[in-house]
Amino acid sequence: MSETYEAREPYRTFEDLAVGEKRVSKSRTVTAEEMIDFARKYDPQWFHADADAAKDSVFGEVVASGIYVLALWRQMDHEINWDIDFVCGVGWDELRLKRAIRAGDTIHVTSEIVSLEPSKTRDDRGTALTRYAVMLEDGTECVTFTSINLVYTREGRARMAGTAG
Repeated sequence: MSETYEAREPYRTFEDLAVGEKRVSKSRTVTAEEMIDFARKYDPQWFHADADAAKDSVFGEVVASGIYVLALWRQMDHEINWDIDFVCGVGWDELRLKRAIRAGDTIHVTSEIVSLEPSKTRDDRGTALTRYAVMLEDGTECVTFTSINLVYTREGRARMAGTAG
C-alpha cells in the first residue's frame, strides 16, 4: 500500500448525486509482500502471514486478510469518489467476503449509488447508499457491501464554508 495521498477538495454535494451512478477504479495487482507485511502487523492469522504454514491451509497458499482488502478498497474508492462531499461513513450492510484474494490477483473497485435520502432532521446532509464490489479482472466479485454515507447538501457546504446567508 505504497500509494500516496493527494488532497483534493470535494465539490459534488448530495444534490449532484444520482441513483444508478456507477464508477470503476483503475486496476491494481496485489503483491505477496504487501499482503504479508499488512497481515503481520494487523491480522496475523497464519494463513495470511506465513507462506510456508499457509500451504497446509484450505487455501493452499497465503491469502489476503479481509481487512487488507478493505484497506485497498478504501484507497481505490478515494480514486473514484474523491469528488463527493462526504460528511462521513456511518456503516456497512451486507459485507461479504466471497472469494479470497491472492498474490498476483489484479483487482478493481466498482461503486453504484443505490439510494439517496435527504435527512429528515438536518438540512445540511443526506444519506447515500452505495453498493461496492472489489472485483477481479474477469468480473468475479471478491468483496461486496453497501456503504451508508452522509453527504453534505449545498446548504451544508455553504455553512461549512461560512458563505450561507
